[in-house]
Amino acid sequence: MGVLEAAARIVQLGGASRESPAGRVARASEMKAAFEARTGAFSPEDPWFEERSRAFWCDAVTRGRFGREVEAELEPADRQWLGPLERAHRGLFRASRAARGARASGGTPRRSEAWLIDVWSGAELLVTTLDDAARAELDAASGQLFDARVVGADEPLEVALLPGAIYHPHDATSAIEQVIGAARARDLTTDDTLDALLRMERSLRALSRVKAAYAYRAEALSSPTATAPRPGRRAVKEPT
Repeated sequence: MGVLEAAARIVQLGGASRESPAGRVARASEMKAAFEARTGAFSPEDPWFEERSRAFWCDAVTRGRFGREVEAELEPADRQWLGPLERAHRGLFRASRAARGARASGGTPRRSEAWLIDVWSGAELLVTTLDDAARAELDAASGQLFDARVVGADEPLEVALLPGAIYHPHDATSAIEQVIGAARARDLTTDDTLDALLRMERSLRALSRVKAAYAYRAEALSSPTATAPRPGRRAVKEPT
């Protein structure tokens, strides 16, 4: 059982259903509200709802340690991934075209692998495990920056790209570079910086006929309250 399967099982157990304990549903709802406050609100009517929902659960499983809420219901093979998931590396990545050309000993391109460069931290990671959807997104995202989490383990050796990446638009790249510079000057944390970029991405998608530089700017690094959930809108909604 690999990390992707373990993460999927945690998300499955966290989903709202008649069998879900009330306390677990309340905890997931609380975490979702906090995620929206940090990164921008979303509802089932939004075209980006599924993408943001996956990003929320990725955040919940890693930073939120939601696996501990359902640990008793996990198989031992899944439980061994709780620690690595909680230590996941979050970055603002770009897929490296040159590194994608890495070849196996027989000279055949290793399509199951991908090289990622984290433009925020400078880390370069060889991802050995990713699902088909993530592979398709990477293949289509030439040069795009994306917010994602990578999980690694030594035994067995595995570096996995978790589902839930959010891709920033091509035309925002230059503006993002300026925002990153401002974030470094302010000594902001990784999470504060990348959460702010997600708020900017959400703002851009909600606006029409607006250039990326209008949404992606250093002034938007602070005060997430501007994109917090609207009062009362989420009160009776359960996490999806």
